[in-house]
Amino acid sequence: MTTTSTTTSTTTSTTSTASTTGKGTGRRRWGRFALHYVEMIIAMFAGMFALGALLDVLGLGVSHETHPELGYLVMAVNMSIGMAAWMRFRGHGWAATLEMCAAMFVPVVPLFPMLWLGWIDAHGLMTAAHVAMFPLMLAAMVRRLDEYAGCAH
Repeated sequence: MTTTSTTTSTTTSTTSTASTTGKGTGRRRWGRFALHYVEMIIAMFAGMFALGALLDVLGLGVSHETHPELGYLVMAVNMSIGMAAWMRFRGHGWAATLEMCAAMFVPVVPLFPMLWLGWIDAHGLMTAAHVAMFPLMLAAMVRRLDEYAGCAH
């Protein structure tokens, strides 16, 4: 009976070490990465909807049609707050958190001038920015692959 207990303890210790170092199987590693990506998207949308609704209730909402620049920036802040809160709760550092939040703002660098020149409208701005966010978030995560694919979180 003592031998069985020792064997079980050794197996548990080995599994725990493999999980926390992120050196587990490729399938598990990429599964954790995909889970983190989905979590970031959910947190981003939760922040956007919850904080946007709160601003609307308080009478501070911004129309995306009449003020597309401000509307987008407010939405990006709301998404960033939701995502940053979840990332910090999950134990991510500030550098990774700020990189993910930057993915909310980077798309407007080329899009605002396109809006001002009349090349796109408010709807085009929102669509293009949201489409660009997802690969930018993915790029930020790939940059810190060990943090997002590791199983320590």
